Amino acid sequence: MKITRLALPALLGLTVLPAAAQTAAPAAPTEDEVILHAWTWSLDTIAANLKDIAEAGYTYVQTSPVQTCYVGEGGGMALYSQPGDSVSGKWYYYYQPTDWKIGNYMLGTRDDFKAMCDSAYKYGVKVIVDVLPNHTAVDHTAVLPDLDNAVGGHQNLYHERGFTPITQWNDRLECTTGEMGGLPDVNTENPDFQYYYLQYVNDLINLGARGFRYDTAKHIGLPSDPLDPRSTRNNFWPVATGREAAKGLSLLMPDSLYIYGEVLQDKNVKETEYAEYMDLTASAYGHSLRDALRQGRLPATLLTDWNHPVDPSRLVTWVESHDTYCNEHESADLTDDQIRAAFVFLTARQHGRPLFYSRPAGSTRANYWGNNRVGARGNDEFKHPQIVAANKFRTAMHGQPETITTGADDRVVQVCRGDAGAALINFSDTSVKLKMPTSLPDGQYTDAVSGQEFKVSKGTIQGTVAPLTTYILYR
Repeated sequence: MKITRLALPALLGLTVLPAAAQTAAPAAPTEDEVILHAWTWSLDTIAANLKDIAEAGYTYVQTSPVQTCYVGEGGGMALYSQPGDSVSGKWYYYYQPTDWKIGNYMLGTRDDFKAMCDSAYKYGVKVIVDVLPNHTAVDHTAVLPDLDNAVGGHQNLYHERGFTPITQWNDRLECTTGEMGGLPDVNTENPDFQYYYLQYVNDLINLGARGFRYDTAKHIGLPSDPLDPRSTRNNFWPVATGREAAKGLSLLMPDSLYIYGEVLQDKNVKETEYAEYMDLTASAYGHSLRDALRQGRLPATLLTDWNHPVDPSRLVTWVESHDTYCNEHESADLTDDQIRAAFVFLTARQHGRPLFYSRPAGSTRANYWGNNRVGARGNDEFKHPQIVAANKFRTAMHGQPETITTGADDRVVQVCRGDAGAALINFSDTSVKLKMPTSLPDGQYTDAVSGQEFKVSKGTIQGTVAPLTTYILYR
């Protein structure tokens, strides 16, 4: 499929916000928000489903990367094709930029992006865009002339070590300037690149984007990191978050944007310094939570320890991400019931900002790719009644402190929010008769989804919970 290359509007001296943004000042992000990761949904598909997304209680919808990208396998639209398949293609081609302008053959055009944002505004949903300034396509010869010219020539687009594969992942110079997985490392400290990239980001904001997820964020250097020989300052993050200008151009509306980075945890990762600029992914907590699902019980450490040095109010939490699902299918064996139970637990909690990853439509534990088409809507789990109930519970419990208790050998978890409500989650695959302390006042309580009743008497809650099922109770 041929890509139509679209011209950027002039963003230098004039800020042109969409009509929707001009009618009301956007609200600053809050911790009560929930993100739907509409993974590989086309822009048109997201737009067509925004009513359902809003009614399901999501505050944000996160798109896949929308910049111009490498056209792989003849432009085939399979999520992941195998030899002999009738349709070719791979989902990850949109993670291989060839230019930073809105629109690619996999997800849609700049006009499609604007139409989606207009629809999101109508339904009160904010748009997060997955952005990736760290690298270009593996085939760097596919980079388009406008990008090369903007940085003063192709050689200026990359770090000096940009084509040297990383071998020591915990070495900060290698990690932030070397080639990762065959992807050449962009010189994100080049002021010419920063200026060009900011035009792309500001164009997204002008069309209605209200947040960004930074892919491979830990591979972009911090001010304290060692310098690539072609750089004089590691100042990408001050520029990208609106603290500094690049050649006179600044990020639009920095105080109204929600920005978080994929800073996967490992040795020698400077989480606290990254958190000076953006929220971070709680990848280690997600890993521990998946282990708990496989054991059918939630250990006490997951109730109190977020496995992260940063305050939990600054974390994006998930049960799984698109990487854990797709890369070696590390989480893809978990059933939808298991994912749902753990997501309700995360969403019922006071802190963190939960993200629900939309699995492919038709996917099973034997067929992870399901219907295997880029652009299609994911399965219906994003609007499952238990997920919807948890999303709405999170909003209703604004400001209420959490108290978490476990019962039945840690198989059942209760998240109380003050005395205003509680979520019950059965992590096991067996039915459990529970009897555990609660902060709910005495009385009869009815689950918001199933109608199941629970009794609270003298500070103890009793009832029966079905296998891998969740319950939302209000005072």
